[in-house]
Amino acid sequence: MRIFLSCQQALTRHNIPAYSFWESYFKQGIREAGYQWLEAKGVDWAEGLVHQETESLNQWRNRTWNQVISSIKQLHKTKGIDLFLCYLFPKQIDTNAIQEIQSLGIPCVNFFCDNVREFKRIPKKFYCFNLHWVPEYKALKMYQQAGLRYIYAPMPVWIPPYQRTCEHQENYGVSFIGSRDVQREALLAQVIKSDVVVDIRGTGWNNDLSTLSNSISQHYDLWQISVNQWEMITSQGVLPWLRKMKTKFQPRISDDVFSNFVKEQPSATEYVTIIQKSMICLGINRYPSYHYPFFQPDTYSRMRDIEAPMMGACYLTEWTEGLDHLYELGEEIETYHTAEEMMEKISHLQADPRKRKRMRCKVQERVLEEHTVAKSLKKIIAILNH
Repeated sequence: MRIFLSCQQALTRHNIPAYSFWESYFKQGIREAGYQWLEAKGVDWAEGLVHQETESLNQWRNRTWNQVISSIKQLHKTKGIDLFLCYLFPKQIDTNAIQEIQSLGIPCVNFFCDNVREFKRIPKKFYCFNLHWVPEYKALKMYQQAGLRYIYAPMPVWIPPYQRTCEHQENYGVSFIGSRDVQREALLAQVIKSDVVVDIRGTGWNNDLSTLSNSISQHYDLWQISVNQWEMITSQGVLPWLRKMKTKFQPRISDDVFSNFVKEQPSATEYVTIIQKSMICLGINRYPSYHYPFFQPDTYSRMRDIEAPMMGACYLTEWTEGLDHLYELGEEIETYHTAEEMMEKISHLQADPRKRKRMRCKVQERVLEEHTVAKSLKKIIAILNH
């Protein structure tokens, strides 16, 4: 099986949310499945996320897809390509190029992991694919309503065999690794104000965000602000706009609240070590959205829900739909709904080292048996061949 892969590979570092791990996870997972990955040399997929909907994006799309189509035709002519597998956002997609690939007899599958956060309905740009790899249980209804062919499969995570151990010495306490946003800071502020110690690592936790929105808005042209507000109302409705306006006047939590808990951002090696050797690895599945009340945030399952268990972590994460399809809750991982329940679960786990050890090994065994990239690829191929 030869798989042509387009998964946000980059030629240089871009100022966008983390993306480089996807290339490693996809490529290593394909190789472990016993398949071969191929790619277009000299193509910077991540660059497509930098451009806005302007002429520069059109130029990037034309240049990129011309290179990709040329590469695919050449490779397909020599030894053949069995599958085009991609992780593409709508603005990166050229539907004519996808149809040209399909005309060669190559099925096209798109993985996308931010359906819940990005969409209220599946964008038309996605309709051209033969199959959709959907890792969020909550997103399945959107694909069903759109009448699209999909497979519900876990986030594609791969770690090297030497890291697949569950007998970890606990050198850290309760650890959260993740960038700062308004929902995460509100939740963690509740917890640490109640004398629960959580080590926090990630971008943004040392920045003064309390006046950020005001300082930014002062530099905006009033006409552009008006245009942006009207576009939001017409595309998303009045209620999300009203929530956005309310949020602007809601003060951000001061850095002082977190100063004693924020640790240095970890390197790639430290990242794995902290997840594995923390007494409890903490996950947060809520996210900022104007479509939901601030104090009733929406949630969806994140990559950490696969990654931490695969590394043999004692994992406590925020409950969301679909977690019970992945794990036996309370036995393999623990979940919480509120800050109060999180604190209660932390206390129980801290007092029970035997349960922590049991959870680590049971959940890792489950992930490596059922939730690997190799397993997902085999299911995808079976569906396409059916």
